[in-house]
Amino acid sequence: MSHASSVATQHPYALETIPGLYSSRPGIQIGSQFAATATNEDLQFAQQLGIEWAMVNVNDPAGHSVESYLALRERFAAYGLQIYRLADHRCHNMTAVTLGLPGRDEQIERYLQYIRNLGAAGIRYATYAHMANGIWSSEREPIRGGAMSRAFRLEGSPVGTWAGEQYQGEITHGRVYEEDELWDNFNYFIEQVVPMAEEAGVYIGIHPDDPPVHPLGGIPRCLFGSFDGYRRAIELADSPHIGMCLCVGCWIEGGDAMGRDVLDTIRYFGHQKKLFKIHLRNVTAPMPEGFVETFLDDGYRDMLQVIRALDEVGFDGAIISDHLPQMVGGRRAAEAYSIGFMRAMVHAVQG
Repeated sequence: MSHASSVATQHPYALETIPGLYSSRPGIQIGSQFAATATNEDLQFAQQLGIEWAMVNVNDPAGHSVESYLALRERFAAYGLQIYRLADHRCHNMTAVTLGLPGRDEQIERYLQYIRNLGAAGIRYATYAHMANGIWSSEREPIRGGAMSRAFRLEGSPVGTWAGEQYQGEITHGRVYEEDELWDNFNYFIEQVVPMAEEAGVYIGIHPDDPPVHPLGGIPRCLFGSFDGYRRAIELADSPHIGMCLCVGCWIEGGDAMGRDVLDTIRYFGHQKKLFKIHLRNVTAPMPEGFVETFLDDGYRDMLQVIRALDEVGFDGAIISDHLPQMVGGRRAAEAYSIGFMRAMVHAVQG
């Protein structure tokens, strides 16, 4: 029986129906990422840029309680910022869960408590990634004007990183893993997560593998490294509370090997109301050539087409810039450029 049969069909496109929490302004909205320790000046700068949504990273383990989440909501609200997502990196890219290692039940219980806390604090969205050995990168490379940015080259001895851990080489976890194992492990996880997400009223958007498609460190990137993988996983979850955090950068990294173009992917999952959050990032070329992350207007993909496709499917949620280049003037310069460009694209499409 479908998990969805016993729950309301509300989804993040209707977040404005939750009084006093989410914006009533329909359409594509602008978000950005913040540390929980962001200064008042950081928040004022975001307010000046017209940012509406905060994606907040809480790195202190002691900061993951309902009371702490409520305090963060109040602090950000003082600067006109609403919290869309609060992240606990211990509940993201959980190796034991992805690979079915000892300790996975304890990690799943931590994840369930995390979802429970979000719901109790009135936060209705969480991003989840299912990578076992992190985000892989090579040495940074220069892009336009000498700005330095993340690159990935298969021949460039890439290294995976997540939450202070590093992974490298042909085998990162003792042996080669099979795709069927990863599917079994995801099923074990999601069967426990769906009832809690529905009970807590939290929507979970699953982030693509970065980079996708190619096995890394002996671990396939099949579940969330292709269109067919996503379709299978979302059908397996069988709940309106499980959908996509569509990272456009990851999708276009994979190129043709993803199985569907990013615009087709937006239309397919968007019409199903399965797009919960969007990360905007451009890259210089798809794999297997390798890529460098670049400015939104400087990659091989036209980001305005992406915004148009989101508007076509009635996406009503947050888009954020992702993996900002290192620019003269620091992070604020890069953020101001990205937010301005995103706002101009949304204005061009929505008026």
